[in-house]
Amino acid sequence: MKIHLKIPLIIFGLLMMSGFHKESNNSVILKVKVDELRNNKGVVQFALYNKVGSIPDENYEKYYKKKTVKIEKNTALVIFDDLKPDDYAVNILHDENENGKIDKGWVLPIEGIGFSNYKSIGLTNRPNFSNASFEVRKNKTVEVKVIYM
Repeated sequence: MKIHLKIPLIIFGLLMMSGFHKESNNSVILKVKVDELRNNKGVVQFALYNKVGSIPDENYEKYYKKKTVKIEKNTALVIFDDLKPDDYAVNILHDENENGKIDKGWVLPIEGIGFSNYKSIGLTNRPNFSNASFEVRKNKTVEVKVIYM
């Protein structure tokens, strides 16, 4: 190989080693688990939020990322990878009829819902991003309680 061909290869190699390319080790993984689902019907929808004011989001229009997973043994687990370190909140829906929306009776949901950091939901305990959010600075696993009204 001639010397004039080696120089661009050497420069490219140095740039790659110097951090010129995107570093994948700056990303984090978030695992979200929900247990005690009342049955194995349907799926669990996990919506991930990263902005103040994004929760409540009844029509699922303000989420950052959303994934749907099958239920096994009354449990569901989802993995959000390649996230930047930040504050996040999670909303789950036990979507028993798999229509992608919160089905309601007269006023209250008839399917299970839940938010990170919430054990119950009511008129005086309405979900919001500030209360539901948590820090994700390194790989993390969180559990969300499903609430049936």
